[in-house]
Parts: sequence; C-alpha cells; structure tokens
Amino acid sequence: MTTIDTVACVGAGTIGGGWAAYFLARGLTVRVWDPSPDAPEKLRRLIDNAWPALTELGLADGADRDAWSVHTDLAEALEGVGFVQESAPENLGLKQQLLADIAQAAPADVVIGSSTSGYGMTEMAEKLTDDQQAARLVVGHPFNPPYLIPLVEVVGGERTSEEVVDWAAEWYDAIGKSVIRMNREVPGFIANRLQEALWREALHMVENGEATVEQIDRSITDGPGLRWPLQGPMLTFHLAGGEGGMAHMLDHFGPSLLSPWTRLDAPELTPELRDAVVAGCDYEVGDRRFDELVRARDASVIAVRKAMAEIRKTYPGGAEGATTE
Repeated sequence: MTTIDTVACVGAGTIGGGWAAYFLARGLTVRVWDPSPDAPEKLRRLIDNAWPALTELGLADGADRDAWSVHTDLAEALEGVGFVQESAPENLGLKQQLLADIAQAAPADVVIGSSTSGYGMTEMAEKLTDDQQAARLVVGHPFNPPYLIPLVEVVGGERTSEEVVDWAAEWYDAIGKSVIRMNREVPGFIANRLQEALWREALHMVENGEATVEQIDRSITDGPGLRWPLQGPMLTFHLAGGEGGMAHMLDHFGPSLLSPWTRLDAPELTPELRDAVVAGCDYEVGDRRFDELVRARDASVIAVRKAMAEIRKTYPGGAEGATTE
C-alpha cells in the first residue's frame, strides 16, 4: 500500500474529478479515463477550484496539481496503476459493463473501488464471469465533494473477498479519509439513507404547507446541525437522556415513536432494539464521563457558531434569511 504512487480515476465528472483532485493533494499521480472531448478542460477547472481548499487542509509532501493525464483508451489509463476508483454516471448497465472492462484491463493484483451512490457491488459485478476478478471489486462510496468531505463508506459484494474489503478500508484511511467499513450491503449505504429520510420529510412539509424551504433549512443550520459535527444523532439523544443516557432516553421517550412526527414509520422499540442502541452508545462513549461529553458538545457548538458567524460575513446568504410566516 505504501508503495502506490499512481492511481486511476475512471470518469472525470464531479465525483471522479473530485477524487482526482484529492489523490493529487495526497501526493499521487493520477491517470484519468474519460471519453468526453472536453474532459481535460473540465478536469483542469475542477482541480483549480478545489486546490485552494486542499491547500488549506494541508497538502502531502510532493503534491503536484499538474501530475495528471487524461486518456480515452481504458487500458492505457490503467497501465501501471496501484488502485482504481470508478466514478461513472449512476447507470446500472453502464457500471456493470465498465467494471467488467476495468477488471479485464487493470493489473491483476489491483483493487477496484466504485463511487456508486446507491448500487450494491453484488449487482454491479454481475457481468464478471471470473470470480477471481469479481473478488477485487469493492464499493468506496464518497460524500460530495470527495476532495473536501472525508467520509467513505466501504462494503463488498457477495463475491468480494474480505481481504479486499479490509485492504480498501485501510487504503482510504491511509490517504486521510474517514472510513466506515459496513457490515453488509444496503441500498444507498448509511449516510445517503439518513440524508434521504430528512429530504423526503422536508418535501412532504413543503407540499402540505407545513413549512417553507427557508424554515426547513434554518431548522437544521440553527438547530440540530450545530450539534452534529462532533456528536451525531445517536450521541445527541444519548446526552438528551441526561446522566441516564440513551437507556433513560428510550425508556422515557420511546412511546413518542408512535407520535405522527414524521411520515417515516418507526420500527417497534423491542427490547432487542433498545438494548442494541444502548450498547452502541455505551461503546461509542467509552470511558468518557457525562460532564466531559457535555463540555465537548458545548465547545463544539460554540466553535461552529463562531465559525459560521464569520463565514456569513464573508459569504452572505444561506438560511439566515428564513422567515417565520
């Protein structure tokens, strides 16, 4: 893994180009495959736009914003690379054929990651008849833009080897990503499913005249969104339970799951589900005391609020113009 100095990006759109910029910032050479005649021009613009942010975050030694090339021949683009990131449009048939072509053309020992935002690798690998080829295909789902957001969700398909999934998780971690190694395939993965649930409820509220677009945005930016950068929704509810934590929260507020607060049906709060959530929070908290968690949360919210106040001075707009009608 530490000897890899060249990677391939298959597809140079918003996601693939974002990956290319990120790989460059980590000191890697990037070979890009994209059949579009204007791909080099668009990629140059994307890298130039991303580079100031990448520079502020910190460049790896030897990072070179010009260490990339664009190829229209797939085999040529994959020559000599140590890793492949596929980021073609979200079309199942296209991805199935393209991944089969990549597996055929890429060096035999190279892991191939897909940036798909919803498909499972089991269905994307259907065109591969060689199980050894299919074994090295894994999902490496980024969050947009890949050069700025650290999250990558890693999960294999039914024919992906566990060693490949482990390697891919370690690879993304080694280049500075925040990796979630998923336990199993699920459409949309984790982050997209959570984001989609909020998005669908927001659309319902606009359609029914229950809230405006501006009110919805402010309800997040000036509400729970301030708490989530350090402590996600689970730990947020854990602290809402006071010193009793998530156990107290579920035991006392669990019946509210039956209230019509969302159009998404809640699962039955069985003892098994209750215990699994409590145990998960206990594991995440570790040996940190309740007062330590509160101080960390408060410091995070204060830091975010101060940062956002400064950003809004420089970039006016956003949700602060929301109305209350």
